[in-house]
Amino acid sequence: MTHNLIIILDYILLVNVFLISILIFFERRNPSSTWAWLMVLSFFPLIGFILYIFLGRNFRKKKIFYKKKEEDKALKYISIKEDKDRKKHYDINNPIIKRFNEIINLHYHSANSVLTSDNQVKVFNTGREKFESLLKSLRTAKHFIHLEYYIFRKDTIGKLILEILEDKAKEGVEVKLLYDAIGAIDLSYISFKKLKKYGGEVVAFFPSLFPYINLRINYRNHRKIAIIDGKTAFIGGFNIGDEYLGYSELFQYWRDTHIRIKGSAVYSIQRQFLLDWYFSLGQKAEFKKKYFPEIETFGKANIQIVSSGPDSTWSSVKDSYFKIITSASKYVYIETPYFIPDESILQAIKIASLSGIDVKIIIPGQPDNIIVFYAGLSYVEELIDAGVEFYMYKKGFLHSKVIISDDLIASVGTANFDMRSFNLNFEINAFIYDEDVVSILKDAFYNDIINSSKIIYDDFKNRGKFKEFMESLSRLFSPVL
Repeated sequence: MTHNLIIILDYILLVNVFLISILIFFERRNPSSTWAWLMVLSFFPLIGFILYIFLGRNFRKKKIFYKKKEEDKALKYISIKEDKDRKKHYDINNPIIKRFNEIINLHYHSANSVLTSDNQVKVFNTGREKFESLLKSLRTAKHFIHLEYYIFRKDTIGKLILEILEDKAKEGVEVKLLYDAIGAIDLSYISFKKLKKYGGEVVAFFPSLFPYINLRINYRNHRKIAIIDGKTAFIGGFNIGDEYLGYSELFQYWRDTHIRIKGSAVYSIQRQFLLDWYFSLGQKAEFKKKYFPEIETFGKANIQIVSSGPDSTWSSVKDSYFKIITSASKYVYIETPYFIPDESILQAIKIASLSGIDVKIIIPGQPDNIIVFYAGLSYVEELIDAGVEFYMYKKGFLHSKVIISDDLIASVGTANFDMRSFNLNFEINAFIYDEDVVSILKDAFYNDIINSSKIIYDDFKNRGKFKEFMESLSRLFSPVL
């Protein structure tokens, strides 16, 4: 028995050596991520091996997404040219455009994102507001409905939306629904039998060969978007589920941010949906004219839609966060459910605060993932020491992903301030350059502070050795969470 155990341990050691070799010589990871995995594999050989199988494999990423990346670039280039041909130009003399010209150029060059200036934006801070508006838009759809959500639950709100989709499909409206195979792992094709019977189409993003078992934890589609008739789009943090309406027994109230857009920015969201849809089908994407109808001018908000993911050349959303923080002249306000910054974002926040910029960050006071929660807290002390104000939201669960700066620019979308959103997930954010919209988001931020408790430096330093240990241990896993 002892001899067999030694043989098994030897095999585990050999597997670890092999995995470590892959990390160092083949995958060319970020050094912090490499060191994190080296420690996990060295100190927890068996557990580390299992975690690596589920979370750590990057060596197939280029093979999986190379074709998608090249095709997306080509198609987006064509679409951008079409946008210019439609003369959707922005006013170069607009003082806000001049102020953020560098960020606008960054989005254009790193994410092929065109700035549009004719948008109307409605902000939703509760699930009830968001779903009331979404349901109304779905019911009035005449031509097509395109939905893409990380989570789609078959609960009360999910069934209601599904019934509407079935009715619209029966009327002859084109219905396409894309959900993530991990985020909605409990769904099956049987769930959509009636919808498909009436002509609706449903696709799972990056599915497993085996039902209810998916080893592809990385590279998930974290986007949450809806496009109706090519003229109205929704984007933000709300998935489809009753908990987003505040019906969660654990969290009760759910605080999130979503926006409805009417205007030419809908084109960019529509393009991203089609790219994801056809990738999931394994087909070459095509942009049919019916998906890009002529749009009347609805408003004056300037918007760029920025997507990023493992198929992107650049970490576009993260780079945009970095640029907003480093370009701030007065303040930067951030709220996020998961705060695990990489070294560049961490340094940007520190430098901004030390330079006299007012930096406020709101994180959840009640966690949904204890390891991620403690990993986030491990950054608090050094940032407070640099002058950052930290708040913990107490009213319920904070899931909002918002950054606001200088009363002029804001981002609302799906990307958290963590390494998974920065490097592994498919994300999409709306970057908005408009005083009125930013003012609404800023008011909501201040209201969230009222429902939060400020982290006091001296109190936090005396939080206890166990919490410090949990933070230190969890932080080791930060690059792989």
